[in-house]
Amino acid sequence: MTHYPTDWCSRAVSPADALALVTSGMKVFVQGACATPSPLLDALAMRDDLENVKLYHLHLAGPAPWLDGDRWQRFHSISLFTGPGLRAPIEQGHADFVPIFLSDVPSLFSSGRVALDVALVQLSPPDAHGHCSLGTSVDTARAAVDSARFVIAEINDQMPRTHGNTNVPFDRIDAFICTNRPLHEHAPGQESAVEGRIGEIIAGLVEDRSTLQMGIGAIPDAVLTRLGNKHDLGVHTEMFSDRLVDLIESGVVNNKYKQVHPGRTVTSFINGTKRLFDFVHDNLAVEFHPCDRTNDTAVIRRNPRVVAINSAIQVDLTGQVCADSFGHRIYSGIGGQMDFIRGAALSRGGKAIIALPSTGKSGTISRICTEINPGAGIVTTRGHVHWVVTEYGAVNLHGCSLRERGEALISIAHPDFRAELTKDLRRLRH
Repeated sequence: MTHYPTDWCSRAVSPADALALVTSGMKVFVQGACATPSPLLDALAMRDDLENVKLYHLHLAGPAPWLDGDRWQRFHSISLFTGPGLRAPIEQGHADFVPIFLSDVPSLFSSGRVALDVALVQLSPPDAHGHCSLGTSVDTARAAVDSARFVIAEINDQMPRTHGNTNVPFDRIDAFICTNRPLHEHAPGQESAVEGRIGEIIAGLVEDRSTLQMGIGAIPDAVLTRLGNKHDLGVHTEMFSDRLVDLIESGVVNNKYKQVHPGRTVTSFINGTKRLFDFVHDNLAVEFHPCDRTNDTAVIRRNPRVVAINSAIQVDLTGQVCADSFGHRIYSGIGGQMDFIRGAALSRGGKAIIALPSTGKSGTISRICTEINPGAGIVTTRGHVHWVVTEYGAVNLHGCSLRERGEALISIAHPDFRAELTKDLRRLRH
Protein backbone atom coordinates (compact mmCIF):
# COMPACT_ATOMS: atom_id res chain seq x y z
CA MET A 1 0.00 0.00 0.00
CA THR A 2 1.20 3.49 -0.90
CA HIS A 3 1.05 5.92 2.01
CA TYR A 4 0.93 9.68 1.60
CA PRO A 5 3.50 11.60 3.64
CA THR A 6 2.23 12.56 7.07
CA ASP A 7 4.07 15.90 7.00
CA TRP A 8 1.80 17.35 4.33
CA CYS A 9 0.64 20.11 6.73
CA SER A 10 4.19 21.52 6.71
CA ARG A 11 3.41 22.80 3.21
CA ALA A 12 0.60 25.01 4.51
CA VAL A 13 0.89 28.78 4.17
CA SER A 14 -0.87 31.73 5.76
CA PRO A 15 -4.28 32.79 4.41
CA ALA A 16 -2.71 35.93 2.93
CA ASP A 17 -0.05 33.92 1.11
CA ALA A 18 -2.57 31.38 -0.14
CA LEU A 19 -4.68 34.16 -1.64
CA ALA A 20 -1.71 35.72 -3.41
CA LEU A 21 -2.88 33.69 -6.43
CA VAL A 22 -5.98 35.90 -6.68
CA THR A 23 -5.51 38.94 -8.91
CA SER A 24 -7.83 41.69 -10.12
CA GLY A 25 -10.50 40.73 -12.61
CA MET A 26 -10.61 37.05 -11.61
CA LYS A 27 -13.73 34.90 -11.32
CA VAL A 28 -13.70 33.06 -7.99
CA PHE A 29 -15.96 30.22 -6.82
CA VAL A 30 -16.72 29.97 -3.09
CA GLN A 31 -17.96 26.71 -1.58
CA GLY A 32 -21.04 27.24 0.55
CA ALA A 33 -23.36 26.19 3.37
CA CYS A 34 -21.55 24.51 6.30
CA ALA A 35 -18.40 24.22 4.15
CA THR A 36 -17.99 27.98 3.66
CA PRO A 37 -14.20 28.60 3.93
CA SER A 38 -14.52 31.64 6.19
CA PRO A 39 -10.80 32.11 7.02
CA LEU A 40 -10.05 32.42 3.31
CA LEU A 41 -12.92 34.87 2.78
CA ASP A 42 -11.73 36.95 5.73
CA ALA A 43 -8.24 37.15 4.25
CA LEU A 44 -9.57 37.92 0.79
CA ALA A 45 -11.62 40.82 2.14
CA MET A 46 -8.44 42.33 3.61
CA ARG A 47 -6.87 42.65 0.18
CA ASP A 48 -7.05 46.33 -0.76
CA ASP A 49 -5.08 45.85 -3.98
CA LEU A 50 -7.84 44.00 -5.85
CA GLU A 51 -10.46 45.31 -8.25
CA ASN A 52 -13.41 43.67 -10.02
CA VAL A 53 -13.12 40.25 -8.39
CA LYS A 54 -16.32 38.26 -9.02
CA LEU A 55 -17.39 35.77 -6.36
CA TYR A 56 -19.75 33.00 -7.55
CA HIS A 57 -21.51 31.00 -4.83
CA LEU A 58 -24.64 29.36 -3.50
CA HIS A 59 -25.86 30.30 -0.01
CA LEU A 60 -22.94 31.06 2.29
CA ALA A 61 -22.72 30.64 6.06
CA GLY A 62 -21.08 33.10 8.43
CA PRO A 63 -20.19 36.76 7.92
CA ALA A 64 -19.66 38.37 4.52
CA PRO A 65 -16.67 40.65 5.21
CA TRP A 66 -16.11 41.45 1.53
CA LEU A 67 -19.35 43.47 1.67
CA ASP A 68 -18.32 45.64 4.63
CA GLY A 69 -18.08 49.35 3.94
CA ASP A 70 -17.20 50.02 0.32
CA ARG A 71 -15.53 46.64 -0.28
CA TRP A 72 -18.50 45.55 -2.40
CA GLN A 73 -17.16 47.91 -5.07
CA ARG A 74 -14.07 45.68 -5.37
CA PHE A 75 -15.61 42.26 -4.66
CA HIS A 76 -18.72 41.56 -6.71
CA SER A 77 -20.89 38.84 -5.16
CA ILE A 78 -22.99 36.77 -7.58
CA SER A 79 -25.48 34.44 -5.85
CA LEU A 80 -26.66 31.37 -7.73
CA PHE A 81 -28.87 30.69 -4.68
CA THR A 82 -28.84 33.17 -1.86
CA GLY A 83 -29.28 33.20 1.89
CA PRO A 84 -29.87 35.68 4.73
CA GLY A 85 -26.49 37.43 4.49
CA LEU A 86 -26.87 38.44 0.84
CA ARG A 87 -30.55 39.42 0.64
CA ALA A 88 -30.03 43.05 1.68
CA PRO A 89 -26.91 43.58 -0.49
CA ILE A 90 -28.78 42.23 -3.52
CA GLU A 91 -31.72 44.54 -2.82
CA GLN A 92 -29.34 47.49 -2.38
CA GLY A 93 -27.59 46.75 -5.66
CA HIS A 94 -24.32 45.82 -3.91
CA ALA A 95 -24.54 42.20 -5.12
CA ASP A 96 -26.23 40.26 -7.92
CA PHE A 97 -28.41 37.18 -8.28
CA VAL A 98 -28.64 34.60 -11.09
CA PRO A 99 -31.93 32.70 -11.53
CA ILE A 100 -30.89 29.17 -12.52
CA PHE A 101 -31.83 25.55 -11.89
CA LEU A 102 -29.40 24.01 -9.42
CA SER A 103 -28.87 21.13 -11.84
CA ASP A 104 -27.59 23.59 -14.47
CA VAL A 105 -24.95 25.31 -12.32
CA PRO A 106 -22.14 22.74 -12.74
CA SER A 107 -22.27 23.09 -16.53
CA LEU A 108 -21.84 26.86 -16.16
CA PHE A 109 -18.35 26.11 -14.89
CA SER A 110 -17.45 22.96 -16.83
CA SER A 111 -18.54 24.46 -20.17
CA GLY A 112 -16.55 27.66 -19.63
CA ARG A 113 -19.68 29.79 -19.77
CA VAL A 114 -18.36 31.09 -16.45
CA ALA A 115 -14.62 30.50 -16.78
CA LEU A 116 -13.45 30.19 -13.19
CA ASP A 117 -9.96 31.29 -12.29
CA VAL A 118 -10.02 30.15 -8.65
CA ALA A 119 -12.01 27.76 -6.48
CA LEU A 120 -12.02 28.53 -2.74
CA VAL A 121 -13.01 25.37 -0.88
CA GLN A 122 -12.86 23.69 2.52
CA LEU A 123 -11.58 20.10 2.46
CA SER A 124 -10.96 17.18 4.79
CA PRO A 125 -7.30 16.27 5.41
CA PRO A 126 -5.73 13.95 2.84
CA ASP A 127 -5.93 10.22 3.52
CA ALA A 128 -3.07 7.75 3.25
CA HIS A 129 -3.38 7.86 -0.53
CA GLY A 130 -3.26 11.65 -0.80
CA HIS A 131 -6.97 12.23 -1.36
CA CYS A 132 -8.95 14.99 0.32
CA SER A 133 -12.76 15.13 0.40
CA LEU A 134 -15.14 17.95 -0.45
CA GLY A 135 -16.85 17.09 2.80
CA THR A 136 -20.32 18.46 3.47
CA SER A 137 -20.88 20.32 0.17
CA VAL A 138 -20.24 18.64 -3.17
CA ASP A 139 -23.16 20.31 -5.06
CA THR A 140 -21.46 22.78 -7.45
CA ALA A 141 -18.02 22.56 -5.80
CA ARG A 142 -17.22 19.40 -7.78
CA ALA A 143 -17.41 21.20 -11.12
CA ALA A 144 -15.64 24.26 -9.72
CA VAL A 145 -12.64 22.27 -8.46
CA ASP A 146 -12.46 20.32 -11.70
CA SER A 147 -12.58 23.36 -13.98
CA ALA A 148 -10.90 26.27 -12.12
CA ARG A 149 -7.32 27.21 -12.99
CA PHE A 150 -6.33 27.30 -9.31
CA VAL A 151 -7.67 25.59 -6.20
CA ILE A 152 -7.09 27.33 -2.88
CA ALA A 153 -8.17 25.26 0.11
CA GLU A 154 -8.79 25.44 3.80
CA ILE A 155 -7.92 21.93 5.00
CA ASN A 156 -9.84 21.58 8.24
CA ASP A 157 -9.23 18.71 10.67
CA GLN A 158 -12.93 18.89 11.59
CA MET A 159 -14.27 18.58 8.04
CA PRO A 160 -15.94 15.16 7.67
CA ARG A 161 -14.53 12.76 5.10
CA THR A 162 -17.49 11.93 2.89
CA HIS A 163 -17.99 9.31 0.23
CA GLY A 164 -19.34 9.42 -3.31
CA ASN A 165 -17.96 11.82 -5.91
CA THR A 166 -16.10 13.90 -3.33
CA ASN A 167 -12.45 13.15 -4.03
CA VAL A 168 -9.93 15.98 -4.48
CA PRO A 169 -6.32 14.80 -4.97
CA PHE A 170 -3.98 16.70 -2.70
CA ASP A 171 -1.81 17.47 -5.73
CA ARG A 172 -4.75 19.34 -7.32
CA ILE A 173 -4.46 22.01 -4.61
CA ASP A 174 -2.30 25.00 -5.53
CA ALA A 175 -2.20 26.58 -2.07
CA PHE A 176 -3.77 25.74 1.27
CA ILE A 177 -4.09 26.69 4.90
CA CYS A 178 -4.50 24.31 7.85
CA THR A 179 -7.26 24.84 10.42
CA ASN A 180 -8.93 22.95 13.23
CA ARG A 181 -12.21 24.76 13.76
CA PRO A 182 -15.89 23.83 14.03
CA LEU A 183 -17.86 23.99 10.80
CA HIS A 184 -20.69 26.47 10.45
CA GLU A 185 -23.76 24.89 12.02
CA HIS A 186 -27.44 25.24 11.22
CA ALA A 187 -29.62 23.93 14.04
CA PRO A 188 -33.27 22.95 13.39
CA GLY A 189 -35.66 25.69 14.42
CA GLN A 190 -38.59 25.46 16.81
CA GLU A 191 -41.61 24.10 14.98
CA SER A 192 -44.79 26.20 14.92
CA ALA A 193 -48.28 24.74 15.21
CA VAL A 194 -48.97 25.51 11.55
CA GLU A 195 -45.76 23.86 10.39
CA GLY A 196 -46.56 20.85 12.54
CA ARG A 197 -50.03 20.48 11.01
CA ILE A 198 -48.59 20.73 7.49
CA GLY A 199 -46.02 18.11 8.44
CA GLU A 200 -48.82 15.77 9.58
CA ILE A 201 -50.74 16.18 6.34
CA ILE A 202 -47.70 15.54 4.16
CA ALA A 203 -46.61 12.55 6.26
CA GLY A 204 -50.03 11.08 5.53
CA LEU A 205 -49.24 11.24 1.80
CA VAL A 206 -45.95 9.34 2.19
CA GLU A 207 -46.35 5.64 1.47
CA ASP A 208 -44.03 2.85 2.57
CA ARG A 209 -41.11 2.29 0.15
CA SER A 210 -41.20 5.94 -1.00
CA THR A 211 -38.02 7.81 -1.98
CA LEU A 212 -37.80 11.19 -0.26
CA GLN A 213 -36.51 14.57 -1.33
CA MET A 214 -36.65 17.35 1.24
CA GLY A 215 -36.03 21.00 0.50
CA ILE A 216 -34.67 23.49 3.00
CA GLY A 217 -36.88 24.73 5.81
CA ALA A 218 -39.11 24.07 8.78
CA ILE A 219 -41.85 22.27 6.85
CA PRO A 220 -39.62 19.50 5.42
CA ASP A 221 -38.17 19.11 8.93
CA ALA A 222 -41.70 18.83 10.35
CA VAL A 223 -42.46 16.04 7.89
CA LEU A 224 -39.36 14.07 8.84
CA THR A 225 -40.29 14.07 12.54
CA ARG A 226 -43.62 12.39 11.64
CA LEU A 227 -42.39 9.49 9.53
CA GLY A 228 -41.38 7.16 12.36
CA ASN A 229 -44.21 4.71 11.58
CA LYS A 230 -43.23 4.27 7.91
CA HIS A 231 -41.26 1.38 6.45
CA ASP A 232 -38.45 0.96 3.93
CA LEU A 233 -38.09 4.59 2.89
CA GLY A 234 -35.29 5.77 0.65
CA VAL A 235 -33.60 9.13 0.24
CA HIS A 236 -32.39 10.76 -2.98
CA THR A 237 -32.21 14.49 -2.34
CA GLU A 238 -30.15 17.60 -2.95
CA MET A 239 -29.72 18.18 0.78
CA PHE A 240 -30.72 16.93 4.19
CA SER A 241 -30.49 18.05 7.80
CA ASP A 242 -30.26 16.59 11.32
CA ARG A 243 -33.88 15.44 11.25
CA LEU A 244 -33.06 12.61 8.86
CA VAL A 245 -30.50 10.96 11.15
CA ASP A 246 -33.10 9.50 13.51
CA LEU A 247 -34.99 7.90 10.61
CA ILE A 248 -31.83 6.27 9.29
CA GLU A 249 -30.65 5.05 12.68
CA SER A 250 -34.10 3.60 13.48
CA GLY A 251 -34.23 1.73 10.17
CA VAL A 252 -37.21 3.65 8.76
CA VAL A 253 -34.88 4.84 5.98
CA ASN A 254 -32.94 1.89 4.60
CA ASN A 255 -32.93 2.71 0.85
CA LYS A 256 -33.81 -0.92 0.15
CA TYR A 257 -36.20 -0.28 -2.75
CA LYS A 258 -34.41 2.51 -4.58
CA GLN A 259 -33.35 1.86 -8.16
CA VAL A 260 -30.53 4.42 -8.16
CA HIS A 261 -27.80 3.76 -5.55
CA PRO A 262 -29.85 1.20 -3.59
CA GLY A 263 -28.84 0.82 0.02
CA ARG A 264 -27.35 4.31 0.18
CA THR A 265 -28.67 7.73 1.12
CA VAL A 266 -27.80 10.11 -1.71
CA THR A 267 -27.40 13.86 -1.35
CA SER A 268 -25.53 16.82 -2.78
CA PHE A 269 -24.86 18.68 0.47
CA ILE A 270 -25.94 18.74 4.10
CA ASN A 271 -26.93 21.59 6.39
CA GLY A 272 -27.00 20.92 10.11
CA THR A 273 -25.07 20.50 13.34
CA LYS A 274 -22.07 18.55 14.61
CA ARG A 275 -24.33 15.56 15.15
CA LEU A 276 -24.96 15.46 11.41
CA PHE A 277 -21.30 16.02 10.56
CA ASP A 278 -20.30 13.11 12.79
CA PHE A 279 -22.98 10.93 11.20
CA VAL A 280 -21.76 11.41 7.63
CA HIS A 281 -18.05 11.19 8.48
CA ASP A 282 -16.60 8.10 6.77
CA ASN A 283 -20.16 6.70 6.42
CA LEU A 284 -20.23 4.41 3.39
CA ALA A 285 -24.04 4.34 3.50
CA VAL A 286 -24.21 8.06 2.63
CA GLU A 287 -23.05 9.26 -0.77
CA PHE A 288 -22.48 12.85 -1.88
CA HIS A 289 -22.78 13.59 -5.59
CA PRO A 290 -22.73 16.83 -7.59
CA CYS A 291 -26.09 18.45 -8.14
CA ASP A 292 -26.13 17.80 -11.88
CA ARG A 293 -26.55 14.14 -10.86
CA THR A 294 -28.69 14.35 -7.72
CA ASN A 295 -31.01 16.83 -9.46
CA ASP A 296 -31.06 15.19 -12.89
CA THR A 297 -34.73 14.54 -13.67
CA ALA A 298 -33.82 11.45 -15.69
CA VAL A 299 -32.09 10.01 -12.61
CA ILE A 300 -34.74 11.09 -10.09
CA ARG A 301 -37.62 9.51 -12.00
CA ARG A 302 -35.96 6.07 -11.97
CA ASN A 303 -36.61 5.72 -8.25
CA PRO A 304 -40.10 4.52 -7.23
CA ARG A 305 -42.64 6.65 -5.39
CA VAL A 306 -40.51 9.79 -5.25
CA VAL A 307 -42.03 12.25 -2.78
CA ALA A 308 -40.61 15.72 -3.37
CA ILE A 309 -41.38 18.19 -0.57
CA ASN A 310 -40.68 21.84 -1.35
CA SER A 311 -41.76 25.16 0.12
CA ALA A 312 -43.31 28.23 -1.48
CA ILE A 313 -43.88 31.89 -0.76
CA GLN A 314 -47.06 32.26 -2.84
CA VAL A 315 -49.32 30.10 -5.01
CA ASP A 316 -51.81 31.84 -7.28
CA LEU A 317 -55.26 30.53 -8.15
CA THR A 318 -53.99 28.88 -11.33
CA GLY A 319 -51.25 26.98 -9.47
CA GLN A 320 -48.23 29.12 -10.31
CA VAL A 321 -45.62 28.91 -7.55
CA CYS A 322 -43.32 31.70 -6.38
CA ALA A 323 -40.58 30.36 -4.13
CA ASP A 324 -37.60 32.67 -4.54
CA SER A 325 -38.74 36.26 -4.01
CA PHE A 326 -41.08 38.70 -2.32
CA GLY A 327 -41.99 40.79 -5.31
CA HIS A 328 -38.69 42.13 -6.65
CA ARG A 329 -36.84 41.28 -3.40
CA ILE A 330 -34.81 38.11 -3.84
CA TYR A 331 -35.18 35.70 -0.93
CA SER A 332 -33.49 32.45 -1.98
CA GLY A 333 -33.31 31.04 -5.50
CA ILE A 334 -34.76 28.54 -7.94
CA GLY A 335 -32.56 25.83 -6.46
CA GLY A 336 -33.70 22.26 -7.06
CA GLN A 337 -37.45 22.73 -6.73
CA MET A 338 -38.26 22.36 -10.42
CA ASP A 339 -35.77 19.50 -10.84
CA PHE A 340 -37.48 17.41 -8.15
CA ILE A 341 -41.06 18.50 -8.77
CA ARG A 342 -40.75 17.23 -12.35
CA GLY A 343 -38.74 14.17 -11.36
CA ALA A 344 -41.31 13.16 -8.73
CA ALA A 345 -44.18 13.66 -11.16
CA LEU A 346 -42.50 11.31 -13.64
CA SER A 347 -41.62 8.71 -10.99
CA ARG A 348 -43.81 5.62 -10.79
CA GLY A 349 -46.24 6.39 -7.95
CA GLY A 350 -44.49 9.68 -7.19
CA LYS A 351 -45.94 12.75 -5.50
CA ALA A 352 -44.72 16.28 -6.21
CA ILE A 353 -45.65 18.45 -3.21
CA ILE A 354 -45.57 22.22 -2.72
CA ALA A 355 -46.19 23.18 0.91
CA LEU A 356 -46.79 26.55 2.52
CA PRO A 357 -48.62 28.16 5.44
CA SER A 358 -51.94 29.62 4.34
CA THR A 359 -51.08 33.14 5.53
CA GLY A 360 -48.14 35.50 5.92
CA LYS A 361 -47.33 38.70 7.80
CA SER A 362 -48.91 37.47 11.05
CA GLY A 363 -52.08 36.34 9.31
CA THR A 364 -52.75 39.61 7.48
CA ILE A 365 -52.24 38.27 3.93
CA SER A 366 -53.19 35.08 2.14
CA ARG A 367 -50.36 33.13 0.54
CA ILE A 368 -52.93 31.46 -1.69
CA CYS A 369 -53.48 34.54 -3.84
CA THR A 370 -55.33 35.74 -6.90
CA GLU A 371 -52.13 36.93 -8.53
CA ILE A 372 -48.44 36.55 -7.74
CA ASN A 373 -46.93 39.84 -6.51
CA PRO A 374 -45.52 42.07 -9.28
CA GLY A 375 -41.83 41.32 -9.85
CA ALA A 376 -41.94 37.92 -8.15
CA GLY A 377 -40.51 34.95 -10.00
CA ILE A 378 -42.41 31.84 -11.06
CA VAL A 379 -40.23 28.95 -9.92
CA THR A 380 -42.69 26.11 -10.59
CA THR A 381 -45.13 26.59 -13.45
CA ARG A 382 -48.81 25.71 -13.23
CA GLY A 383 -48.13 22.95 -15.74
CA HIS A 384 -45.69 21.27 -13.35
CA VAL A 385 -47.51 21.68 -10.05
CA HIS A 386 -49.36 18.68 -8.60
CA TRP A 387 -49.99 18.58 -4.85
CA VAL A 388 -50.34 21.80 -2.83
CA VAL A 389 -50.57 21.55 0.95
CA THR A 390 -51.42 24.11 3.65
CA GLU A 391 -52.49 23.54 7.25
CA TYR A 392 -56.07 23.31 5.92
CA GLY A 393 -55.52 20.31 3.68
CA ALA A 394 -53.97 18.90 0.52
CA VAL A 395 -55.21 19.17 -3.07
CA ASN A 396 -53.90 17.64 -6.29
CA LEU A 397 -54.15 20.10 -9.19
CA HIS A 398 -52.85 17.71 -11.86
CA GLY A 399 -55.34 17.50 -14.72
CA CYS A 400 -57.62 20.18 -13.25
CA SER A 401 -59.01 23.08 -15.25
CA LEU A 402 -58.24 26.65 -14.25
CA ARG A 403 -61.65 26.91 -12.57
CA GLU A 404 -61.17 23.60 -10.73
CA ARG A 405 -57.71 24.62 -9.64
CA GLY A 406 -58.96 27.86 -8.18
CA GLU A 407 -61.76 26.11 -6.30
CA ALA A 408 -59.38 23.48 -4.93
CA LEU A 409 -56.83 26.05 -3.77
CA ILE A 410 -59.49 28.19 -2.13
CA SER A 411 -60.56 25.12 -0.13
CA ILE A 412 -57.13 25.03 1.56
CA ALA A 413 -56.76 28.81 1.93
CA HIS A 414 -57.28 30.40 5.32
CA PRO A 415 -61.03 30.76 6.00
CA ASP A 416 -60.67 34.52 6.49
CA PHE A 417 -59.71 34.92 2.83
CA ARG A 418 -61.89 32.36 1.08
CA ALA A 419 -64.80 34.70 0.33
CA GLU A 420 -62.53 37.30 -1.27
CA LEU A 421 -60.67 34.65 -3.27
CA THR A 422 -63.96 33.12 -4.42
CA LYS A 423 -65.14 36.52 -5.63
CA ASP A 424 -61.88 37.01 -7.54
CA LEU A 425 -62.11 33.54 -9.07
CA ARG A 426 -65.63 34.22 -10.34
CA ARG A 427 -64.46 37.51 -11.82
CA LEU A 428 -61.51 35.89 -13.57
CA ARG A 429 -63.29 32.72 -14.74
CA HIS A 430 -66.67 34.43 -15.43
